[in-house]
Amino acid sequence: MAGVIRDSDGNLYGTTYSGGANGGGAVYKVNTSGETVLHSFCSLANCADGQAPVAGVIRDSKGNLYGTTDYGGANGDGVVYKVDTSGSETVLYSFCPMASCADGRYPFAGVIRDKAGNLYGAASSGGRNDNAGVVFKLKP
Repeated sequence: MAGVIRDSDGNLYGTTYSGGANGGGAVYKVNTSGETVLHSFCSLANCADGQAPVAGVIRDSKGNLYGTTDYGGANGDGVVYKVDTSGSETVLYSFCPMASCADGRYPFAGVIRDKAGNLYGAASSGGRNDNAGVVFKLKP
């Protein structure tokens, strides 16, 4: 479903919606030596690290990868995550902690990054206007 990105060495990076070691999807790297799973989602209790990444990833100058999952996280409504070069994942934000999910839920689109390191994206549900979704910004 999601596209892949390429680094200057020709490595490709992407995500799978399902599969990986835990069935919750994965972030992977492909090069001439083969495929490496960098992170398998749903490795924490109740999929707190996220589950089902629909969108691809973006990469910063240090090689960190950023993306979203449609499900999982502390509230089950998706996360924004970072995977570093060693494959260690950090949840940057878990959606839907606010009353009536005003911050959004189910961020099935990916993120983009500005020069200051802010991440921007969209969530398909939640928000203040009849559950119509949100555009979000996360500061570094």
